[in-house]
Amino acid sequence: MNKKLILIFIGIFSSTFLIAGDIEDIKDQMYSSLKFFNENKQAPNEYSKDGALEFWSSGGLMKDIVPGKSLSVYEEVNIEYKHMEVIVLVPKKAAVVMYYSEGSLKPFNSPAVSHYLTRVTQALVKEDGKWKVRASHWSPVKGGSGTTATTVD
Repeated sequence: MNKKLILIFIGIFSSTFLIAGDIEDIKDQMYSSLKFFNENKQAPNEYSKDGALEFWSSGGLMKDIVPGKSLSVYEEVNIEYKHMEVIVLVPKKAAVVMYYSEGSLKPFNSPAVSHYLTRVTQALVKEDGKWKVRASHWSPVKGGSGTTATTVD
């Protein structure tokens, strides 16, 4: 009986440790990517090798993000992430991250968005030691605005 309790305790402790490590890794990576985005005016390509599906804050139909395709470049970017929560689905393999993205940005050849405010949900998978995006849903919060982007090109 004691062996069973010890094994259960070890299982609970080790899975809690794995999940906590994933949460910190994901948050660190997300904030590092945000810093890169604000400084370089282009998000790092963190999509899965299999690509991704996305609903954009500008509305429209689902977008198919092709692996390796170059991403949009902006004239100005000043974005913050707020209230980030991570749900680990399978430790070291799959997770969901939810947060608010707020600030301002100006895409090239499009109007500036002075109060960008969206809710974000992203499904992540772990590939080659990094968390990669497989799906995203960006939706404007009332009083805020999404981007003006309508295509991947």
